[in-house]
Amino acid sequence: MNRGADRLLALVLLVIGVGCFAMLGLAQGDASIAASFASMRSVAIFVAGVVCVIGALLFFAGLLPGRPNQLSGTPLFGRAAEVQNPGRPRLRQVFLVLPALVVLALLADQFGPWRVAGPGAEVAVPNKPKAEPKSQDIAGVPPDLAAPPTPPSSPPVAIPPEPTPPVQAANPPEPPVQPPSAPAQPPAVALAPATSPPEAASPPAPASPPQAALPSPPETVAPLPPAEPPLPTEPDGHRDAVVWLAVSADGRDIISASADHMIKLWDIAGKRLIRNLGEHKDMARTALFMPDGATALTAGDDGEIVLRKLADGTVLHVFSSGENGGVRKLAVSQDGKRAVSGHDTGNVIVWDLVDKSALHVMTGHDWPISTVAISPDGTRALSGSIDGTLKLWDVESGKQLRSWHGHEQGTYGAVFTADGHHVITGSGDYTIKLWDLDTFKEVRRFEGHEGTVYTLALSADGKRLASGSLDGTARLWDVDSGNQTAMFDSRTGPIYAVAFAPDGTLLTGGYDRTIRDWPATGDGEILFAGAPQ
Repeated sequence: MNRGADRLLALVLLVIGVGCFAMLGLAQGDASIAASFASMRSVAIFVAGVVCVIGALLFFAGLLPGRPNQLSGTPLFGRAAEVQNPGRPRLRQVFLVLPALVVLALLADQFGPWRVAGPGAEVAVPNKPKAEPKSQDIAGVPPDLAAPPTPPSSPPVAIPPEPTPPVQAANPPEPPVQPPSAPAQPPAVALAPATSPPEAASPPAPASPPQAALPSPPETVAPLPPAEPPLPTEPDGHRDAVVWLAVSADGRDIISASADHMIKLWDIAGKRLIRNLGEHKDMARTALFMPDGATALTAGDDGEIVLRKLADGTVLHVFSSGENGGVRKLAVSQDGKRAVSGHDTGNVIVWDLVDKSALHVMTGHDWPISTVAISPDGTRALSGSIDGTLKLWDVESGKQLRSWHGHEQGTYGAVFTADGHHVITGSGDYTIKLWDLDTFKEVRRFEGHEGTVYTLALSADGKRLASGSLDGTARLWDVDSGNQTAMFDSRTGPIYAVAFAPDGTLLTGGYDRTIRDWPATGDGEILFAGAPQ
């Protein structure tokens, strides 16, 4: 086979290969290339084009010569066999037969009787409605309440209004579950009536007797579950999430703090609002009854700690944190002489409530404070940060006693046990841990929540632990064994606050703006509904 014939074959193969690609729209730069590979036909055309181009290159380069001419009966062995090119007859035959097969296949594909539309015919597809984006933030609630802080990769990036800690063990937060909606129906396409030649009028056909209606086919799609009834509302309720609850020493009143900036005082027995105690300039985070039974101490993101009279809400004193930033959490000693506040700058402040002054500003945390607690004797304080770090402080001297990494993500809702030698912490890693403060070792772990454990409370006898989580549930635990004894599902969003009622039942506040009382079994009773939205 001479060189000119090989180059002619190369040209033929190249033309056929380019034709295959053109059919797929590659030559015209079609934007729907990926969609064209959804069928086996398209894949076959593409493969045929690639093989033809490869064959063209091989013929053009002379890499597929025919078997060399030999004299009849002359053996090919010895040194001549080492240099003689034996050719590639079978591979050459493949590339000679392939163009004919590809051409025949393409002609059959384009003009065969099974074609229902001409070349280039397009099928109109109705436009698919765009899905509405789902927000992962809960409206009106800061990020540390809407979801556990997500640790960024190095270097850390600050997400307003607070930075997030470095990566420890990333547990992506679960976005709020959207209720299922009926699938969107494609728009109906109006078909023009077919035009037909006029026909001669024919006599009307005799009316047929009425037929019995055919039964409707059985349903093939399960009906959607009934929608949850709307929550009750009342004008005096909170207008945003309830993020803190505390019960008075006599068990008669509840004080609440909310993302709507308001502090409210409620009568439990009468199920009524006693009064609005006051309003912070930003989100209210903490509201605590003072031991004297006549005042309350409240704090918020505006950086102010306010001492108020319960009788009428009169402001008695304002402690300003200044450059230390917003007050994320606040704790008061049992004797009412000291308060400890944690701030979004990572600083912890000890306040003298008698002299109305700041005793110590304690630094050491690299990230915003997410929880604080004071031991029953008032000598030690615990602080936790959104990076999972825990620190133990001496309240009177302001010295750091110990620092350790307690959780893989942010620490929330710390409470001391009655003996003062143990502390319990919740976390963004979904766990609750009991720590021995003499050895600084984990004693027990409470597991079961499927979201950030945001708040904790101990019963009066210290035997039961209550927890509230961003997974929308509140749970009761046996402190001695670590076993879960009850679970209450709000079905209305995250729970940010828990407290024990005088009768031992559980009180919760959360995203739905309500304050609920949960009996031992069954659904919770809404004590105080949220305001209309």
